[in-house]
Amino acid sequence: MASATPLSEPMVLAHTKDHLFSDSTESNTYAVVDTQFAVDEWLSGRHIPSAVRERLAPFNRVELGSGFPDLIGVCSLGPELLAVERFGERSPLIAVEAKGDTDAATAAVESGIIQAYDRLHQANAAYVTAPVDAVSQTDRALARELNVGVLGVDPGGTVTPLEVPRVVGNRTSDDATAIRFQATAHGVAGKSFTLNHPKNYLGYPLALYHSDDTAAVFSEYVINAVESARRGAAFLGLVKERPSGVVLTPLGEEVIRFAFRRYESVTAALASFKAWNGSRRRFCELAPEWGLLTRRVVWAYPATQLLVTELQTMHDDGFTTPSLVDLVEWLHVTHPTFTVELFLRGTEDVRRRVLDVNGDLRSAVLKEGEVFHSPTVFQLKAILYHAGILTERGAEPHRLEPVNDVWKLREPLDTTLE
Repeated sequence: MASATPLSEPMVLAHTKDHLFSDSTESNTYAVVDTQFAVDEWLSGRHIPSAVRERLAPFNRVELGSGFPDLIGVCSLGPELLAVERFGERSPLIAVEAKGDTDAATAAVESGIIQAYDRLHQANAAYVTAPVDAVSQTDRALARELNVGVLGVDPGGTVTPLEVPRVVGNRTSDDATAIRFQATAHGVAGKSFTLNHPKNYLGYPLALYHSDDTAAVFSEYVINAVESARRGAAFLGLVKERPSGVVLTPLGEEVIRFAFRRYESVTAALASFKAWNGSRRRFCELAPEWGLLTRRVVWAYPATQLLVTELQTMHDDGFTTPSLVDLVEWLHVTHPTFTVELFLRGTEDVRRRVLDVNGDLRSAVLKEGEVFHSPTVFQLKAILYHAGILTERGAEPHRLEPVNDVWKLREPLDTTLE
């Protein structure tokens, strides 16, 4: 039966995203909407208000199963939405297919169920969402048989679970991994590195281990930006934030052991950090042993491994001094979702300008520095420079010239065997 007030697919999806991912700042939560929705008009020429596009952003094209889900993300869902109360230690990867009313017909819910079922090859839970009046009992029976959740959306925006799916395990694709990456403390979306020297992150575990107040010790010996350092240390896996407080990880404990092998106390180690303040020298040259530790720490960061691997491959293929534009275009061929999440700002305006409806890059826009994500092109690149991995520092987006911004390995390997 047709809805009295037709609900377009973008509007159905916006209401659903708001419902499932209501707190995007919550730990282990992140979601993207397919680039086909980053348009001004939908299907029969219906205008998509900019406010709706802003609710749908960020946009990216994520391949899952044999197609591209309308919405994909990671978050913790309550028992009213999943047939389990807990999904291990990791939040489930959720895929959503949206169906909306058109001028000619009601929402094609059955086809949405089939599409959602296809996503279960790589997602932990899949839903179809549609105007509530368009969902028939036959649709619900099919969804139950295929373990697909059904969400009904009314004209006021209320989302009601009509069928609740069971969580399943699955293999993980490269695209799905990119979304999971963004949802963890290792991601870069919304919150990330804000300091560009690795000593500021290495110093935080030392201050945390110190018997005196962490913030006071860190401010005295390292810098005053205590919260930024704590957040960056968590991104690098040196500390972990728990309800009871911040604790050292095994990697963070290794920083303490490293210090004890070279200093008589944590305070003595921190005194070295204080002496380094203001130095412009590359950290791996200023403090070679600490530089090696920095290299080990940043290598454990998943984005580092991808960047080094691909930069080496570019070097092997003759791209010996790639620019930021060269690197992004190269990475996007084999790791499109990850590339977009790592390098491009997540705003509705930037994603719409850089990506077309098929998720392909508009290369001309990549020449504009301000479309890039500062924590990657400025802070992360500077950290890789100080670790001795890259030849040049990063630059803030408003000062960035992407075609002249060099991303080159300091020590590329020669593939010619002697």
